[in-house]
Amino acid sequence: MMHSTRARKTLIQCDFDGTITEKDVSFTLLDTFADGDWRQLLSEYKEGKISVGCFNTKAFAMVKADRQTLLEAIEGQVKVRAGFHELVVYCRRKGFRLVIVSNGLDFYIKAILSDIGMEDIPVFAAQTRFLPEGMQVQYVGPDGRHLPDGFKEAYVSSFLRRGYQVVYVGNGPSDFPAAKRCHHIFATGELLGYCKKANLNCNAFADFNDIVRALAVW
Repeated sequence: MMHSTRARKTLIQCDFDGTITEKDVSFTLLDTFADGDWRQLLSEYKEGKISVGCFNTKAFAMVKADRQTLLEAIEGQVKVRAGFHELVVYCRRKGFRLVIVSNGLDFYIKAILSDIGMEDIPVFAAQTRFLPEGMQVQYVGPDGRHLPDGFKEAYVSSFLRRGYQVVYVGNGPSDFPAAKRCHHIFATGELLGYCKKANLNCNAFADFNDIVRALAVW
């Protein structure tokens, strides 16, 4: 059940890869540049043997290309899910805060947002350094400390403590622990399946126009 937005300030926490973008940008980069069997690490993550943060840290350590090379590889290849611009405009008009919290990497998320004229949206994602021996990926929580696991959940907790009504938007398994703590969920892909299995109330969406229409009747 949706809660009245008049009673509380509202924040929308949105995933990036596979949610704002139609495909996972990090997988594209790893397929192209990883010098090693990164998909074995992906299997370990999906089997619950390692965290998503551990997966990204180890997988991107296999990438020795520099920032510019990586960005050039995805130039013109990333498709943003329809209706994202409309959601941003709607949030601004209603006074909702929209933030991106992603297990993806900050450098490409910010570059893609800049390309579509949305560079002012706050981004909380993996911080990256480009080193000759491989990329260095680090997750930093709301308290400024290194956070090896529970990145998205930590931000949800922080926003809840600050009195926000938090609406979650996501698509994948790593979104579920954070999403289930929020006041409302918009889900697609695997996240939708997780929510249904857990009997969590959520709205399915195909694109962001679906979310705008649902928010408009609050």
